[in-house]
Amino acid sequence: MTTSTLELSTTRAPRTLNRKASFWTAASVAGLSLWTSAAPTTTYPLYASAWHLTPTATTAIFAVYPVVLVAFLLVFGQLSDYIGRRATMLYGVGALLAGVLLFAVAPSVAWVYAGRALMGAGVGLALTAATAAVVEFSPLGKAARASSVTTAATAAGLGLATIVGGGLIEYAPQPLHLDFWVLLAVIAVVFGFVWRLPRHTKDESQGRWRPRPISVPQGIRVLYVASALAVTTAYAFGSVFLALGAQIAHQLIGTANVFVIGLVLAIMSIMIGVTAIAGRRFQPGRLVLVGAVATLIDLAVLETSAQLHSLPLFMTATVLGGISYGLLFSGGLGLITAHAPAHHRGGTVSAVYLVAYILQGAIALALGLVATASGLGTALLLGAIVISSLALLVIGAAGALAAKKVQEV
Repeated sequence: MTTSTLELSTTRAPRTLNRKASFWTAASVAGLSLWTSAAPTTTYPLYASAWHLTPTATTAIFAVYPVVLVAFLLVFGQLSDYIGRRATMLYGVGALLAGVLLFAVAPSVAWVYAGRALMGAGVGLALTAATAAVVEFSPLGKAARASSVTTAATAAGLGLATIVGGGLIEYAPQPLHLDFWVLLAVIAVVFGFVWRLPRHTKDESQGRWRPRPISVPQGIRVLYVASALAVTTAYAFGSVFLALGAQIAHQLIGTANVFVIGLVLAIMSIMIGVTAIAGRRFQPGRLVLVGAVATLIDLAVLETSAQLHSLPLFMTATVLGGISYGLLFSGGLGLITAHAPAHHRGGTVSAVYLVAYILQGAIALALGLVATASGLGTALLLGAIVISSLALLVIGAAGALAAKKVQEV
């Protein structure tokens, strides 16, 4: 081989990302997962109008996503511990790409169902691997900030979904398709960066991957319970706010402008990110405890805003909701990612997400049924009761965790 040929082949070979770039690439995959999951939300009413869908058919579009996601967490939750974070994220982001493409070209509701299923599969694969990868690509000695960055990234994804989607639907042509073409371009760029992540070094002690139940190492099970409760409470509150908050905002602001409502809801996402970054200096256990208390306060404010039809109170609830979500999610992830063994980190994080998504889906479905049968006010009250109960359990788990630490000392 001549020198010129060697130089040419070296130039064409894709360069592996360094540690810092790998860290931000993994964080972007986490954010992209939430952007993709929330992207169709503002489009559902358009589908119902354009294709004359029944409420049951519209609800089924949403339901396909968590069902497939939970199935993938159950079967593939530990996959990245065996084949590596890069390979798992490539499969996940590839599935997101395919799912969004189906939405972008969908001529009928059948394509939307298929796209939503692929989104569930993609998030089930990508989000767990990305969460673990953010920890492992963190700067040396700074792994504790990984949960804060992951929380901020997912908040950015949610915010972009409501702002970009709302703006394009309200003001741009092709409201059923254009926002998905924009998201498709973003996913393609991120896929290119994931392709250049460092490759997995096989740990022979792990053996070959095969479908198996998700397990949590015995020594961190108390941490797991506290983490799962915290993340579940954050997700449950988020589902209530996103499901009912848009209707409350519509009533209080008095506009059907999707972009304006999206901007209002995005305030919560902004506060989640700000809180996660501001709270990275504090211990995860303290974040979880403060987040649970803030959730109880915010539920009371949200319920009062609906009863009094007060826009200032609703805006206060939006800000406080972002703070409480950010504290719970960041603290909950921090509890588990910092203590899970590296060779079980993917499976352990999957176990946390599994509980959170199952309960989030069940709560959202129950509230939707109650809102249809008995009205928005009754659904909001029920949601407040359920999430308050979860927040109290978080406080109890945080107390048990603190007591365990005292005993160990």
